Amino acid sequence: MSRPITLFTGQWADLPFAEVCRLAAAWGYDGLEIACSGDHFEVGRALSEKDYVPNLRRLLDEHGLNVWAISNHLVGQAVCDDPIDERHRAIVPGRVWGDGEAEGVRQRAAVELADTARAAEKLGVDTVVGFTGSKSWKYVAMFPPVSQAVIDDGYEDFARRWNPILDTFDECGVRFAHEVHPSEIAYDYWTTKRALAAIGDRAAFGLNWDPSHFVWQDLDPVGFILDFAGKIYHVDCKDTRKRFDGRNGRLGSHLPWGDPRRGWDFVSTGHGDVPWEDCFRALNAIGYSGPISVEWEDAGMDRLRGAAEAVAFLRGLLFDKPSAAFDAAFSNQR
Repeated sequence: MSRPITLFTGQWADLPFAEVCRLAAAWGYDGLEIACSGDHFEVGRALSEKDYVPNLRRLLDEHGLNVWAISNHLVGQAVCDDPIDERHRAIVPGRVWGDGEAEGVRQRAAVELADTARAAEKLGVDTVVGFTGSKSWKYVAMFPPVSQAVIDDGYEDFARRWNPILDTFDECGVRFAHEVHPSEIAYDYWTTKRALAAIGDRAAFGLNWDPSHFVWQDLDPVGFILDFAGKIYHVDCKDTRKRFDGRNGRLGSHLPWGDPRRGWDFVSTGHGDVPWEDCFRALNAIGYSGPISVEWEDAGMDRLRGAAEAVAFLRGLLFDKPSAAFDAAFSNQR
C-alpha cells in the first residue's frame, strides 16, 4: 500500500520528540506528521543550525519512521485572526508574540509561516499543514447584523496576508494544506470555495481533509473529497460523535471536551459518526496517495491505548483501488 499511516505529533508535544518516535514505531506507524511544537520541530533551529535537520532525520531512521509533512497550525492561526489576545499568547512562540501588539503579532506570524516553508524544504518534505486564522470568524453568528462588505473584507484580508507567504512556498516547492475548520477563513463547503477564489486558486494553497469538522456541522465529508479532488493535499483522521438530543447543542455550550452534555465531541477513530469506508473509497477514486495521519483528540480514552487502536483500524481500510484490468473485466460482464 502506497499510502503511509502517520501520527500527528501536535497532541503529544508534552512528550520529548524521541519518546514520541519510540511510541509511534512500537504501535506500527510508518512515520510522523511533525508539529512545530515542543521540541518536535523548531523552525528557527532548522534554518540556523547545520546539524539540526540531519540529527532529526537520524532519530527518525533509528525508529524506522519517515516524515511527509510538518504542521504549524498554531502560528498560522495568528496570521489573520482578529482579535489577537491572550489565547494567541498561549499558543505562539514568544518571538512571534513579542509585545503582543496585534498587527505586529500577525506580521511576525506571517514571517514564521514563510520560514516554515523554507524549513520544510530543508527537511525534504513538500507539505505544511496548518490554519490560516480569520478576520471574519467573529461574525459567524451574524448578529448584530453584519454587512456583506465586512465579510468581503475578511476574504480580502486573507488574500493580502497569505499571497506573499504562498510566494515563498512556491519558491521552495512546498504546498500549504489548510485544515478546513471552524474559526478559519475556510470552515465549510462554501467558505472553502470562497477562500480558494480569493487567492486565485493558486497551486501553493490546498486543503487538509479532516472529516471530524464536517460531521458535526452536518456536512458530507465524502462529497467534499470528490468536489475538491485536486485540492486534497493531506489527510488527517479524527472522528466525531454527535449527541444532538434536544439539550446538547451543536456549538458545544462552552463545556469542556469530554463533557457528556456537549452536543458533539471528538472520539477515537472508528468510534464515531464518520463514514470511514466511504471516505476511503472516495480517496481511492480521486487517486490520493499521500499520508493518512492520525490526529488524537479523544478526551474520553487513554491516548496510549487509542493511538495504537487507531493505526490498526486504519490499516483495515487501506484497500487498493481495483486495477485497470479488474475494471475492464468487470465492465465486460455487465
